[in-house]
Amino acid sequence: MDLTVYWTRFAENKLDAIFDYYETNVSNRTAQELVKGIIDATIGLKKNPYIGQEEELLSGRPQNFRYLVYKNYKIIYWINKIKNRIDIVNVFDTRQNPIEMNYFV
Repeated sequence: MDLTVYWTRFAENKLDAIFDYYETNVSNRTAQELVKGIIDATIGLKKNPYIGQEEELLSGRPQNFRYLVYKNYKIIYWINKIKNRIDIVNVFDTRQNPIEMNYFV
């Protein structure tokens, strides 16, 4: 199963916010490495979209959300079979209140 990985605007905005925070508070290099690591963590989804665990906090939604973990971040996605792609919908900082995860759509 070879699917395309698609980043929603919301997920891209989260990556931008992560980059901006680390660039301002740590360094440009750290910001680049962190964002690159998050993106690279999704590469394996193309061939094996089921490697992520199901996200129980989003189980009441029609999509079957799954997630990958990279450092302190959950990369939340679902398999969009209609468009033959993986939709990455959020990059959630696990240091936040988990209830906040429900407000991304």
